[in-house]
Amino acid sequence: MKILIVDDNPTNIIIIREILKKENYRKTIAVSSAAEMFEHLSLDHGAGAVTGPTDIDLILLDMMMPEMDGIEACQIIQKYEELRDIPIIMVTAVGDSKKLAEALDAGAVDYVTKPINKVELMARIRLALRLKQEKDWHKERDQRLSEELKLAALVQNAVLSPPISDEKFEVNALYKPSYELAGDLYSWYPLGNGKYGVILLDMMGHGISSSLVCMFVASVLKDAVTTFVEPEQVVQELNRRFSQLHIDSQLVQYYFTAIYLVVDTNLKRIDYVNAGHPPGLLYMNDGTVTQLDTTCAPVGLFDTIEADSRTLYYEGDGHLVLYTDGLLENLEGDQDRQIDYLKVHLKDQHLLDIDAMQQMFFDDTIPQERDDDKCLVWISLKEGDL
Repeated sequence: MKILIVDDNPTNIIIIREILKKENYRKTIAVSSAAEMFEHLSLDHGAGAVTGPTDIDLILLDMMMPEMDGIEACQIIQKYEELRDIPIIMVTAVGDSKKLAEALDAGAVDYVTKPINKVELMARIRLALRLKQEKDWHKERDQRLSEELKLAALVQNAVLSPPISDEKFEVNALYKPSYELAGDLYSWYPLGNGKYGVILLDMMGHGISSSLVCMFVASVLKDAVTTFVEPEQVVQELNRRFSQLHIDSQLVQYYFTAIYLVVDTNLKRIDYVNAGHPPGLLYMNDGTVTQLDTTCAPVGLFDTIEADSRTLYYEGDGHLVLYTDGLLENLEGDQDRQIDYLKVHLKDQHLLDIDAMQQMFFDDTIPQERDDDKCLVWISLKEGDL
């Protein structure tokens, strides 16, 4: 435990050091000015940077000093994230309550008045150090949690499907989570004989709990798709498996919206179920746009689900666009107007233009905290060689 004493009066330094020594606080450093204090804190104020680590645990700072007083010095320290957690106790002969309030507003955690009372000084030091230990513990815990979340995000990202580019079928996605862990998930699977299963889902909520539930869905998804294939059966199986989680919460109802479709590139047929998800958009070669509207309730709201499958056919080249509602957040108007905007701005070409989509939906020109994940899945339907 190392304490830095900052006082231009040598007598005050001797008194404080002797008090600390008798209380077994023997690691002390004494300086006579704010400039010397900055040196011990590895703070180059002129360069506006902390140039190295510091091992100071607490600062006893005289309020009235030449060149720079304690209040100004305290304000400077608070500007640097590396230093602002060091508790500062102001030592002052001033009894002016406004000055003391100014010192506390500047970042000091406490103060003692001169002449120094030993009992009072040690009580305030012990309190400040105890609070610092608690803050350090929380900081270390948050750091560990942050590292674990980054690892979890890498694992979560690894389950997302890579692009597919076949003769008659291409699929790719653009994805921007709102937090390190996200609640959107997309996957696709070749099913043989020119068939592909594609799913996009959006878990209710954000953060760790929703992401963990999303990872559970990812763990059962491949088995459900490859075993049942047909959209209504796949959605019903996901609902059954999701219900087995038995999440007991009085505050949160966990569920997810999803759109799952099977594309048969030989028959040029699309079978789909939309479980409460924003409508997918099918762009035909003749310029028409068809919505893949909701056909049933979201997954997980009820023990059983009536998942009605619908069928569409296409001719020639075309493309399908699936998205989560986070993509619509920056668009004006209600959902109908937002979807009309997509219909107009996504129809120009059947192949995905990643740069254009990135600029249109994922590059935030104004930095802001996003409330929802953004995901866009683009499926190109190609005529193929005849």
